[in-house]
Amino acid sequence: RRVAPLAAAPPAEEPLLRGIFEISKRSCDVVLSARRLRWSPILPESPAGDSSMVLQAQEEFIEMKDVFSVKLKRRRFVGQKKGGTLLGITIFKCLNKEANKLTDYAIHLNNLSEDHCHSWFTHLKEILNGFQNRPKSLKVFVNPNSHKREATHVYYEQVAPLFKLADIKTDVTVTEYEGHALSVLKECELQAFDGVVCVGGDGSVSEVAHGLLLKAQIDAGKDTDYIPMPVKAPIPLGVIPAGTTNILAHTLYGIKHAVTAALHIIMGHIQPVDVCTFSTPSKLLRFGFSAMFGFGARTLALAEKHRWMPSNQRKDFAFIKTLADLKPEECELSFLPLQIPQEDSHENDKITLLCLGSKDQWHKIQGHFLNVSIMAIPCLCSMAPRGLAPNTRSFNFPFVETYTVQEVKVQPRLKSGLDAKENSYLDAASAEGNYPWNIDGDLMKEASEVHVRVHPQLINLYGVNTDDLESSQATCNCI
Repeated sequence: RRVAPLAAAPPAEEPLLRGIFEISKRSCDVVLSARRLRWSPILPESPAGDSSMVLQAQEEFIEMKDVFSVKLKRRRFVGQKKGGTLLGITIFKCLNKEANKLTDYAIHLNNLSEDHCHSWFTHLKEILNGFQNRPKSLKVFVNPNSHKREATHVYYEQVAPLFKLADIKTDVTVTEYEGHALSVLKECELQAFDGVVCVGGDGSVSEVAHGLLLKAQIDAGKDTDYIPMPVKAPIPLGVIPAGTTNILAHTLYGIKHAVTAALHIIMGHIQPVDVCTFSTPSKLLRFGFSAMFGFGARTLALAEKHRWMPSNQRKDFAFIKTLADLKPEECELSFLPLQIPQEDSHENDKITLLCLGSKDQWHKIQGHFLNVSIMAIPCLCSMAPRGLAPNTRSFNFPFVETYTVQEVKVQPRLKSGLDAKENSYLDAASAEGNYPWNIDGDLMKEASEVHVRVHPQLINLYGVNTDDLESSQATCNCI
């Protein structure tokens, strides 16, 4: 009787090495090619010579593209740092468990021969070094104040050991104040690194992305006050989620999970991503991925005024308080549309959702808006597992309008008769001609008119295409 194998291996390739190792306490015939490692147990012959009694060997294999590290395994005494008895080779694989979550998995190839193991180790390392986009050196920024001050723990306990295992050199800056990462990046020699990594929430990531792109403009000799056509960031950006809001991490990985994020960075999974520039008529304010004006910005501004509160309590308080004092913003929106909506009525207060695209004719609408959202990324979250931008048609409400645009100008109109007793800090800002903006979870109070442009594929981010992600049920806060 024959037993069918658990999985059929792909067609055989030209073998680079073939040898015998003990795997899971069984002697195995192991074959290495440039694309995969295959092994099958060595079975004893039937004593009676009856071939019908011989079980078919169950061949297993792993794709080399899923391997991120290989180490010589040695037995060492306590305190011994070098040498030791060679036991074999350990191969570390990136394993996709479930719901977009990645983990590391070790396979032990045991053999006591020094020459045998060193030969295999050398070939395995050569294959791994041949994979493109895998970083060898990273500049890392850790925001110790993110969320519940957990970013430092997340990095050193969960992420740094994986980077070390993958032989990635790191230069770590633990930020000490807002704008610290920006100031470091302005002076940083980016050519010394293969990528930049930020450990924190959306505000921290936004600052690092802005700094990385601003440094690219400085190095290219661009006028940083006015950048109609910015140059692309020279190296990719990685995001380790450890903040209050982690929309960008959800968009890249479909999940808030530090190990998953670290493994995507280690494996060199890169996606080109669109970025917006936010400018006043006279200067560049920020590079960013998404922004909100109106309700979303006022909520963040109120939350920032109450940072002495615990994180979750602060968010809930700001949301409820802003909702209770809900006020529409009177403003004029100018935009280059890709498609013009059928209905053109703007008499009622509306939420306008703007998704970035392209066209060549400016349109204007004026009215009262509860919120204006501008997104260059899908913005995955629990209410929209595939993202707000690709699923905007799911917002089937009479007070929501959706446009796909390439550029948009938001120009608030000053209100008359402001009630100084209600939301005085916001009304005072409005009276001065400054309105709060929520850009990637970071609060900005700027001049009245803001011009937003989308720049296709301006930066590479470590992550995967959202179309390749499983439907994510992970939660995040979009405000």
